[in-house]
Amino acid sequence: GLCCPGRDPACLSAGRRPDGSTGPCYCDQACARTLDCCHDYAQACPVIPCVVSQWSAWSGCAEPCKTTYRIRTRHIIQEPRNGGEACPALEERAGCVEYWTRQGTECQESLIPALITTAGFGKARKKRAAADGNETAGYCVEFQLVAITPGCLHSHQSYTRWMHYLREGHTVCVECQHPALHSPGQHCHGDGTGGQKNQLLHWQAVGNHQCKGTWRRIRQLDTCSCPSVHSFLFI
Repeated sequence: GLCCPGRDPACLSAGRRPDGSTGPCYCDQACARTLDCCHDYAQACPVIPCVVSQWSAWSGCAEPCKTTYRIRTRHIIQEPRNGGEACPALEERAGCVEYWTRQGTECQESLIPALITTAGFGKARKKRAAADGNETAGYCVEFQLVAITPGCLHSHQSYTRWMHYLREGHTVCVECQHPALHSPGQHCHGDGTGGQKNQLLHWQAVGNHQCKGTWRRIRQLDTCSCPSVHSFLFI
């Protein structure tokens, strides 16, 4: 009936050991390493890992009209016992931007520098826009990456791995689509529209505030044909 966490010399019994010898034996978690468990330790004290729930839905952005974060959570269904695997993180954050205030009016702030994320996010966005009847033809802009902060390579969460494709000197393609497509000019903030030729423009990756840099606008493409790897999306 003994099952003790950690190393506990007081978690002692008398009986048979796995090698058949008799005498003092232990029922603490460390006995598997010290090879002095009681013979029935594995059956009486089975390893039980942590079990957590599925992730909740993502929350809304913490604050409207600015680059901030959203949260999703999960809870512990079963605590680990007898040396079982520890529980993983119960909260996860991701960068986001909302274009509407809590009162339902459109944000007036100019979101500069350009805020970008992986182009894969655009597939779900287009489906939502079509369902809402807001699907508007967008455009793409090609940029040459000039400078990138080291923080882009230090992103290890699953939702930031796309940042590893940002490399100095590479040409990238960034799509502007609803709802980042703003009226009345129908362009995305930070896309370089109206800027001088060869002007250095600033960008920042959503999801990791340490990943940012500069680029030069090459040209605008009214028909998007971006490659799958070096493609991004204005937020």
